[in-house]
Amino acid sequence: MKHSLQLRLSQHLTLTPQLQQSIRLLQLSTLELNQELERILQENPLLEREDDLREPPETPAAAPLPPPGDSTPSTGPSAPDAAPARTEDAEFGAVDDAPPGGYREEGEESEYPQVAAGAPSLRAHLLAQLSLTKLSERDRRLVTLLIDTLDDDGYLTQSLEELAALLPAELGVESDELQIALKHLQNLEPTGVGSRNLSESLALQIAALPEDTAYRVEALDTARNHLEALASREFGKLKKLLRCDDAVLRAVQKLITGLNPRPGRDFSSEETRYIVPDVIVKKIKGAWVASLNPEAMPRLRINRLYADILSRNRNACSQQLSSQLQEAKWLIKNVQQRFDTILRVSQSIVDRQRHFFEHGEVAMRPLVLREIAEALDLHESTVSRVTTQKFMHTPRGIFELKYFFGSHVTTETGGSASSTAIRALIKQLVSAENARKPLSDGQISEILGQQGIMVARRTVAKYRESLQILPVNLRKAI
Repeated sequence: MKHSLQLRLSQHLTLTPQLQQSIRLLQLSTLELNQELERILQENPLLEREDDLREPPETPAAAPLPPPGDSTPSTGPSAPDAAPARTEDAEFGAVDDAPPGGYREEGEESEYPQVAAGAPSLRAHLLAQLSLTKLSERDRRLVTLLIDTLDDDGYLTQSLEELAALLPAELGVESDELQIALKHLQNLEPTGVGSRNLSESLALQIAALPEDTAYRVEALDTARNHLEALASREFGKLKKLLRCDDAVLRAVQKLITGLNPRPGRDFSSEETRYIVPDVIVKKIKGAWVASLNPEAMPRLRINRLYADILSRNRNACSQQLSSQLQEAKWLIKNVQQRFDTILRVSQSIVDRQRHFFEHGEVAMRPLVLREIAEALDLHESTVSRVTTQKFMHTPRGIFELKYFFGSHVTTETGGSASSTAIRALIKQLVSAENARKPLSDGQISEILGQQGIMVARRTVAKYRESLQILPVNLRKAI
């Protein structure tokens, strides 16, 4: 076999470290991006934030203290700018009244950092009340046991028999004792806590109302015995059971729906999540324009001190600094490219959805990722990364970029309507319906068909459920 050499040209894509970093940064949310940058800033001394370079405010000089009994104002800075005085406490020693971030002498540290006080948990709130009762030590321990088994909504999810079986036999705790402990628990605030189901919780809240509350007896009977009928809107059956007319039943329904079905919700430890929009949309000279949010853009730059040292010393010892310098340049370029891509995609979305900004959801047009990708000469996966967890602030609210994309439904005229617009129309129809004769899914489908939008009843049901709109039988009012 004869050997030969051949020259062949071919193209292939190589994912360089720089390209990998660019892709990774593109798919991060603003919060995740800042977390990633903080990690890199700690590892790379050649990179720094411009935000961190601001000069700290000058510390005002401390005003001289007047002698005891002298009310003459001191000469020097005004009272708000003066350094606070340190007072001596006979029992606890020096007390530092300096506010957080205020002036402190060199080497002085605060022993009591200022920490924001959090809301008490449901358990802590109940235990604080329990400590004020005159119960015996054994009863308190049993009530504490029940408190520890409550869920986040304040409900007791385990039966008393199960709890009694879980306790050691030598304690001799029976379900009757736990029943008494449960009564003590249900006397604590918030009213309704310690209930085993919704019916019991509502009944406890109604029973705690003043006895002269209108329709209190009927509401208590409904909560204890006929709650399922009320939830199913079986108003004819309820009127027979309560022996009342429409006005009384309407008042009973209003009273019950005004109660708190989750008494422990106010003590939930869930933290509020804040969104920093990446893009701001405004109408300028009749055109909708997207611009980057300066608050979401990290300002990075090369550390000049290390860069100058590196430029003067080109030796083997500076090889690591040279590598970090190159990495810092790549990161700055990739972060800028990330925001440039977000802006390009956002403006393209705004151009195609300008009727939404003018008229709202009903004017949303069908849009898919491929349309934006072809218009900007980007890959569809790139547009998908850009529109995930990136947010746009508009006069109509804050929306994720993904919100502006959706499937379409063919209209009678041969065009297409966005699924978002159809949902908005369904919401409008339901909000304007007669509460005593709500629209069924079939009727909504017929009304949309009269407007030229051909939507099957099953599709209407799917969109209605996505909007968390109840079925027709549960929307019926008295």
